[in-house]
Amino acid sequence: MKTWARHPVIYEINTWVWLGDLSRKYKRSVNLATVPQAEWDQLASGGFDAVWFMGVWERSPAGIEISMRNQGLLADFRRALPDFAAQDNVGSPYCVRRYVVDENLGGPKGLAAARKALASHGIRLILDFVPNHIAPDHPWVGDHPECLIQGNPDDAKNDPASFVEAGGKTFACGRDPYFPAWPDVLQLNAFQPGLRQAVIDTIMEIAGQCDGIRCDMAMLMLNNIFERTWGTRAGAKPDKDYWTTVIPAIKARHPKFQFIAEAYWDLEWELQQQGFDYCYDKKLYDRMEHGDADSVRQHLLAEFSYQQRMVRFIENHDESRAAVTFLSGKERAAAVVILTLPGARLLHEGQFEGRKVRLPVFLGRCPAEPVDADLAAFYGRLLKATSRDALRNGDWCFCDRRGWPDNQSCQKILTWCWVKNHECWLTVVNYSDGIAQARVQVPCDQLKGKQWRLNDVLTGEAYDRSGDEMRDAGFYVELGPWKCHLFQVHAL
Repeated sequence: MKTWARHPVIYEINTWVWLGDLSRKYKRSVNLATVPQAEWDQLASGGFDAVWFMGVWERSPAGIEISMRNQGLLADFRRALPDFAAQDNVGSPYCVRRYVVDENLGGPKGLAAARKALASHGIRLILDFVPNHIAPDHPWVGDHPECLIQGNPDDAKNDPASFVEAGGKTFACGRDPYFPAWPDVLQLNAFQPGLRQAVIDTIMEIAGQCDGIRCDMAMLMLNNIFERTWGTRAGAKPDKDYWTTVIPAIKARHPKFQFIAEAYWDLEWELQQQGFDYCYDKKLYDRMEHGDADSVRQHLLAEFSYQQRMVRFIENHDESRAAVTFLSGKERAAAVVILTLPGARLLHEGQFEGRKVRLPVFLGRCPAEPVDADLAAFYGRLLKATSRDALRNGDWCFCDRRGWPDNQSCQKILTWCWVKNHECWLTVVNYSDGIAQARVQVPCDQLKGKQWRLNDVLTGEAYDRSGDEMRDAGFYVELGPWKCHLFQVHAL
């Protein structure tokens, strides 16, 4: 297995749904051990560095029972799946009963077979870890109740939405500080030393089965956040933070193991400092959805050491589908942006085909949707181009874009380049719904004194330009609304 790319592409798959789709496609039961070779070959054709099999762990029967009494969830299930039936609710992958691969998916042996198949194509495997909470029927509830936040009978009586009784004890339901408690999970105590050791032991077992974990709501376990959420119920705040205890212990045994944080609230930098290899860039997502080109550019001016450890995305299982959120050509522009930025790039099953239904994670089946063949072909070209080594392991920098006193539409343009050895790639995106013109200055001294051909791998068009002009004055571009260039630059 080659080393991790500096700027990897990760593909998220809803494991239960994917295997169900394959079972219907091949008219036989398919689990992780019996996925046809053609499907692994198809995955590999995307050029992904890693696959995130979301939701492989054993799900909670108690959690399913609770969710089936939740009218809000049931309405959401029927919104996504009009013919929803009770058997479609396979349970939340974030209500984990045990960190053992669910037998419905092929069990531990199935996962090992899938990992081997992925590795044969040079693809790494990422799995989930949920640090904040566990299912109400998790073994720790009976065996290690001291690892959970506890209350008293009055808490359960006065606030039954936030506290439940189990095994003669009262436990707090899992939550974050800004929203009501989640009724199907129990809150772990980040300050409890015994829990931290149990988590280290658990992740050590997980690390033997995959190459990295995506940590759900990772910021909830930070000392300051946890103290604000739980106060005196958690006990004394430890001197060391949760992640500075957990991550080094795992890295000591598995130095190449990757930690990815789902993170919000401007805590990404802090989580990076505590050892996370990558953190979600939700702020970029929000700016790309609601902001303009300049707000996106301002976000990308942060230190490169921060940028290269962010996870860029325009869709994942928590967000609305990109085909719904980014309309009228905007999705393609956004896709070019995230796939040519430094950091990890996260793509989501169904994104390429233009699926529009955001599926609740409880469901093991998705509705049939038509494939947007034109969008799929676009993503095919984009993925092929961005699989090049220069865009995974090269050096990235902004390009300057200039306008004229009477035309400042250049501010709608986002542009940067990648260079490795003698290979150069150039991204130019009009991130607006109007026409934009600019002169784009490429800060590469190797351009000087030569003529260059700019091949747009997205459209097949080609342009010949002077390297001196590109490097100094800048070469002229004009792009319609949401249009893009992804140029491979060749010397003539």
